[in-house]
Amino acid sequence: MSGRIPREFINELLVRVDIVDLIDSYVPLKKTGSNFTARCPFHSEKTPSFSVSPKKQFFHCFGCGASGNAIGFLMDFNHLNFVEALESLAGFAGLEIPREADSGSGSIKTDTGHLVIALQKAAAIYSLQLRSTEEGKKAVVYLKNRRISSQIAQDYQLGYAPQQSKSLLANLNQDDLLAAGILGRNDNGETYPRFRNRVMFPIRDKRGRTIGFGGRVLDDSLPKYLNSPETPLFHKGREVYGLYELLEENPKPERIIVTEGYMDVIALAQFGIRYAVATLGTAATPAHFELLFRFTAELVLCFDGDNAGRQAVWRAIDAAMPSLRDGRQLRVLLLPQGQDPDSLVRSHGSSHFNTLITQAQPLSDYFFQQQQEGLNLTELEARAQLLNNCKPYLEKLPEGVYKTMMLTRLKELAKSDALENLAKPGKLSMPALKSFGKNRQSHSPLRMVLALLIQNPELLTLVEDKATAWEDLNFRGVDVFTNVIDTIKAIKPANAAALLEHFRDSEHEKIIKNLAAMELLMPEDGISQEFSILWTNSSGRPNNLP
Repeated sequence: MSGRIPREFINELLVRVDIVDLIDSYVPLKKTGSNFTARCPFHSEKTPSFSVSPKKQFFHCFGCGASGNAIGFLMDFNHLNFVEALESLAGFAGLEIPREADSGSGSIKTDTGHLVIALQKAAAIYSLQLRSTEEGKKAVVYLKNRRISSQIAQDYQLGYAPQQSKSLLANLNQDDLLAAGILGRNDNGETYPRFRNRVMFPIRDKRGRTIGFGGRVLDDSLPKYLNSPETPLFHKGREVYGLYELLEENPKPERIIVTEGYMDVIALAQFGIRYAVATLGTAATPAHFELLFRFTAELVLCFDGDNAGRQAVWRAIDAAMPSLRDGRQLRVLLLPQGQDPDSLVRSHGSSHFNTLITQAQPLSDYFFQQQQEGLNLTELEARAQLLNNCKPYLEKLPEGVYKTMMLTRLKELAKSDALENLAKPGKLSMPALKSFGKNRQSHSPLRMVLALLIQNPELLTLVEDKATAWEDLNFRGVDVFTNVIDTIKAIKPANAAALLEHFRDSEHEKIIKNLAAMELLMPEDGISQEFSILWTNSSGRPNNLP
């Protein structure tokens, strides 16, 4: 893919930057033995359980479980996405990020700076039209009728696109306007302004850059709302409206309300409720929830109570399930029929609305209440149906206490222990690893080999000539085992941090992190010998492995 950051540069960056120096610039570290410790920056604690290993170039909290390399730390601590964290880390190291050259003809330029400039200029033009032109007055009247103050309009940079917008944009680069979705092109090859006679809502990313627009008509004509198309900058499935403004008001909100419309966010802000965002004309996606959970531990789905709203809630719940790790909470507030957040806050006020939000149903209550609806659970068939209905949702939950409790609740309702293990087959979960060996308090040879390899990738060179044809073996977890070995052979990582980076967002990321954090309790000068012995024990007697 053109314009991607080369893997070699990422590996070089992880070698160049000492994670101890990086984290110490954010959280003061104290040397404790061979590692460095501090109170964890990701949860409240009185005694330090946050450890940074200079050898592994890896951090791990034994309290909350947070762990990762330098890139992961920046993502978690500064609420950055992957590319933003790379940019920050490169800046820390004093390096410029290279990009892979375009390989095909006619590909879209990967430098999006020119699109940002075009969008910012267009936003300024639309804002000026709202505030300073005769035609813009009708948009001002519309906003005043919706009781939107000039201060809120300014905070959210609202604007107006007149019916004849093309001449206003004539002095801007037309190719950039097309690529940014401000202009469209008809079947005759002629360009036209995509937004006309609409109130304009600039969509800003969390860095404050305008990346797209939403436009609303001033009457009842259709479509009522029009969004920017997908562009190199703007992806509806990964962005929400109002997040930048929310974080400007409060970088660490107690909770975030997820609504369906621009005007919901604006109306709530007008009434002092500045912790709402809206999806951009699309259903909520897993990427939306991962984005929002970076900034708060509690999300509230606040949708209309009609059939469409209820369906939207279930789509959102399905999308949220993979993000509901322990410590995160999702609540549901379905508004009365005929009401949306905009109308409700105007008719009942902010105090009433805030009370409804704090009383929103926990996901667990809403989920099982809705799934039981219409089922007579005194009948075996109904209980079987309940199991079948719930399993597709619950199997998406990450492993942890919350998933265990949700499954326990389902068993109680269904009066059945017929729930099979919902972990995907072939994955090497921590319980499976702990079950290796007869003594569960000790580590099996396979578990130790994996941990040693992940923490010391260079060890593989000691035994490559003794390699076993692992693909011929058949034991639970062989896919993880072979993946680690093949990856080390292929990329030859300089340290554990570089190896971990290769597994980012993969199905094995969690187990790799757990093994990287495992305390091996052996002297440095004995690691090589111990690894060789363990490798022989593991590879020489595969039939003895569980």
